[in-house]
Amino acid sequence: MNAALSSQLNLEIVQQFRIIYGSMRQYFREVEESCGLPGSQMWVLQEAQRTPGLGITELAGRMGIHQSTCSLLVDKLVTRGYLTKARQGKDHRRVGITLTENGEKAIAALPGPAEGILPEALATMPLVALNTLNTHLSELIQHLPGHVEGYARTPLADMLQNRRDPAQKNELQ
Repeated sequence: MNAALSSQLNLEIVQQFRIIYGSMRQYFREVEESCGLPGSQMWVLQEAQRTPGLGITELAGRMGIHQSTCSLLVDKLVTRGYLTKARQGKDHRRVGITLTENGEKAIAALPGPAEGILPEALATMPLVALNTLNTHLSELIQHLPGHVEGYARTPLADMLQNRRDPAQKNELQ
C-alpha cells in the first residue's frame, strides 16, 4: 500500500473512532439530562430493576467493573434514595439491592439502554463480525503506546464525562 493510501485509511479510521466516541458521549449526556444521574449509576439501577435483590458481586460481574467500584456506585445510590440494601436469605453476609420509588422514576426516564448505545450496537452484529472486530481491536491496542488495561473495567459513561481518571484507581485494584 502506498503512503498516500495508508495515510487516507488512517484518517478514515480515526474519524470512525470520533463518530463512536462522540455518539457515546452525546448519548450519556442525554441519559444524565433525562434521569438526573450519570450513565454508570443508571446502569446499576437498570440491573437492580432486572433482578431485584441482586448482590454486589454479581452486579460488578454484569457491569465488568471491580467490586469496590460497584460498591461505591451502589452506596451513592442508596445515600441519594434510589436504592435500598438488605441482607438476603440464610447467608446474612450477602446484601441485595432493590429499587426505591425514586429509582423506578429514574429508570422510567431513560431514553434507551443504561449501559449505553455501544453494547446495544454490538449486540446487533453477526458473531463473525464481532470476532473480527475483537481481533483487530486487540491488535490495535497492542500497538497503542501507553495503553492502560485499567480502563477495561471502567464504565464508558464515567470515562466520557471526564470526572476523574478512572484508570488510576483501577490500576491499583
